[in-house]
Amino acid sequence: MFTIRRAQDRGHANHGWLKTHHTFSFADYYDPAQMGFRSLRVINEDVVAPGQGFGMHGHKDMEIVTYVLEGELEHKDSMGNGEVLRPGEFQHMSAGTGIRHSEFNPSELESVHLYQIWLKPEKAGLAPSYSQKAFAIDGRQNRWQVVASRDGREGSLVIQQDATIELANLSAGISLEQHLAAGRHAWLQVLRGELTLNGQPLGTSDGAAISEESRLTIAAEQPAEVMLFDMH
Repeated sequence: MFTIRRAQDRGHANHGWLKTHHTFSFADYYDPAQMGFRSLRVINEDVVAPGQGFGMHGHKDMEIVTYVLEGELEHKDSMGNGEVLRPGEFQHMSAGTGIRHSEFNPSELESVHLYQIWLKPEKAGLAPSYSQKAFAIDGRQNRWQVVASRDGREGSLVIQQDATIELANLSAGISLEQHLAAGRHAWLQVLRGELTLNGQPLGTSDGAAISEESRLTIAAEQPAEVMLFDMH
């Protein structure tokens, strides 16, 4: 069973310095039918103008992952971390008992285009933590690359939830399969390009909630980049 979430149906706001699309209810966008999927609570696609960003703000009891498509994002937090996230790098922050951070576009010329995703943690009150890693692009060319998981397998970042996040870059005409174990669910987010999911067409920024399926076939009609969540 598939439920398609088209890019144009998402919540949207243009704040001048920030253009944002919300897959699920977030900030001033509220739709009781779009409150998340399984442990996924937020999928935001943001474009932040040069020299702009999010000032210091707090989070609690949430697993926050960030992936930059274009540009750079500077991160600072209350644990003393100060990093710059670049395209192809994956960042995880476990907010746990509480953390404050800021996100800023340090460029004077280029916007930064990113996805920020929140997952509910397995339990509340965890110790806050931060991690970031650059994953080799050839590790996801026409194959799945695990970037985050509960057990940290294949060198992935460790998240505090029974979920696995994988990335893949597909060349035109290439198909990938993914098998889902009984009782598992998935969310597919198209980051770039066009493809079909078990024959159903999806375009850039479209998403799909997947349940009661054992095999997924993703076929790229043009070069595409996708992110897949496997959840209980």
